[in-house]
Amino acid sequence: MTKVALVTGAGSGIGRAAAIALAGAGFTVVLAGRRLEHLEDAAASAGNGAVALTCDVRDPAAVAALFAEIDSRFGRLDLLFNNAGVSAPATKLEDVAFDDWRSVLETNLTGTFLCTQEAFRIMKRQNPRGGRIINNGSISASVPRPGASAYTAAKHGITGLTRSTSLDGRAYDIACGQIDIGNAATDMVAKATSVGIVQASGAVEVEPSFDVSHVADAVVYMASLPPEANVQFMTVMATKMPFIGRG
Repeated sequence: MTKVALVTGAGSGIGRAAAIALAGAGFTVVLAGRRLEHLEDAAASAGNGAVALTCDVRDPAAVAALFAEIDSRFGRLDLLFNNAGVSAPATKLEDVAFDDWRSVLETNLTGTFLCTQEAFRIMKRQNPRGGRIINNGSISASVPRPGASAYTAAKHGITGLTRSTSLDGRAYDIACGQIDIGNAATDMVAKATSVGIVQASGAVEVEPSFDVSHVADAVVYMASLPPEANVQFMTVMATKMPFIGRG
């Protein structure tokens, strides 16, 4: 039986790489995001029957419609990779604009929650029952960068949601794990790895990065485990990035 995977934020970066890798591993992949042109291009690269569907994960109605379409087309969902996320400009905590706070929290945390809810509804009643959810946590789920209060709060929230999802999913054979990624070479970290980024000391330093394909390989590993095994937390990072000892 072909397994069906949904990747959010799949039009670029980590989401695109993961979707293509999952298709290569035999999954039929649904690529979701807000930019249809980018999604369709990624789906064409993925192949293996990959489908591009637009969705704003901040909108409960849009998320419900996305999962209803998946249920209608495929009748099941085996994997959800909650990857959609945004960041905000580095800002002193007291100067963070409320719109930036709300955008980051609604996309990174609320969006993950809404997709997890809908995935539970399908995974609990499908046959064979169960499935797997992987959350993109980020290094910031453990330690912050300066001026990143909204992003850090959202990613710390993801860790709590991952743990709750794991616990609440046990009775229904739904596994949940989290992958924390540090400086994969994507547009989101381009500034840190090219012109430099502020460190806890106040210095501006260029940080090392690594190819996003290694993240995609890690997602495939987590996704391919049998139901009785789970990677609860995994960190994939540039070896020399200032994470160990950050601060």
